[in-house]
Amino acid sequence: MASKMVYIAIFSILLAMGPESCLGKRPGRAAFNSIDGCWRRNPNWLNNREDIAKCSAGFAGKMTNNIGEDVKKYVVTDPTDNPTSPKLGTLRYGVTMIPGKVWISFQKDMFIKLERTLLVGNYTTIDGRGAVVHITNGCLLLYQVTNVIIHGLRIHHCRTQPAGPVMGPGAKLMPISQMDGDAIRLLGSTKVWIDHNTLYRSEDGLIDVTLGSTNITISNNWFRDHDKVMLLGHDDDYNDDKNMKVTVVYNRFGPNCNQRMPRVRHGYAHVANNLYLGWEIYAIGGSMNPSVKSQSNLFVAPKTGSKEIIMSIIDKKTGKGLSNFKSVGDVLENGASFKETGSGYVKPNYNKEEKFPVESGNSVRKLTRSAGALRCRGRGSIC
Repeated sequence: MASKMVYIAIFSILLAMGPESCLGKRPGRAAFNSIDGCWRRNPNWLNNREDIAKCSAGFAGKMTNNIGEDVKKYVVTDPTDNPTSPKLGTLRYGVTMIPGKVWISFQKDMFIKLERTLLVGNYTTIDGRGAVVHITNGCLLLYQVTNVIIHGLRIHHCRTQPAGPVMGPGAKLMPISQMDGDAIRLLGSTKVWIDHNTLYRSEDGLIDVTLGSTNITISNNWFRDHDKVMLLGHDDDYNDDKNMKVTVVYNRFGPNCNQRMPRVRHGYAHVANNLYLGWEIYAIGGSMNPSVKSQSNLFVAPKTGSKEIIMSIIDKKTGKGLSNFKSVGDVLENGASFKETGSGYVKPNYNKEEKFPVESGNSVRKLTRSAGALRCRGRGSIC
């Protein structure tokens, strides 16, 4: 009888704690957002790494071009880096020296200081699950590539890099110009999925999507301790960015993020189910007539300073600014305010492979509580 009473008491305590206390042990149906729910319940994820390629959503669509019988699996065993003559076992070797589709994972926890910028090639997946992987200094550049997945990394303290040669995809030594210190920079790239990374404290931006890049999904990431977080669109004069389409979903912004979450030029951004833990200047900004649909986000304004979420930058010469900036179902806390602009209703117009359910803004804390690099461990564990 006594043991039964103890069991009832423990059960009552767990019930009162709610489903969050059981996350990773016995997750309920509501424990994961729509992307995570596709793969994280599988305790055998370690032997089925490539299944995650079927789980992406938003403008990147499904990443099934990254998998198949022709994919080469490569394991990083060595945290050192040589930018012009990569050694077998290093991350740069896997990214640049292996032809065709490559799926890269990591043997163990490691801290990788990239001596120079790392050029990522077509059909490359960098999968950090199963290890705690830090990348610093040189960081990642995607130049005119397609079908890239970047998942499960901790990327931080990226520094300005001088011009000079580095080994590029296809084992070709390539000259690159000076890099500004972005954590992940996309130039003219398409169909890229950036998921479950932790990004912070770099010299320039954390993610830049520029020079005609499009069909990008940025999901489940944790951005913190940074000034200019995310730039979508190269500059005011680069009209090719009008075709840019980016999905920003299930991310956590903050603490200590100041602006550009994101800042959009020319193109289209669907910003949905993200958590904003304050800002210093603004949360979302834009110029040169982009269209932005802010849907069911949770904006928690800072205690002091600007409570306005939006900054629309107007060109004084042309009078051009933000044409369509719409808020649908956003939750505003601590005095946050959202100034809509434009007259049209902004739709993402997703196809079947891109579409995902947008949950209530009141669910955002739950949907983003696992944002950032996950601590996925060995066989038989829930990631």
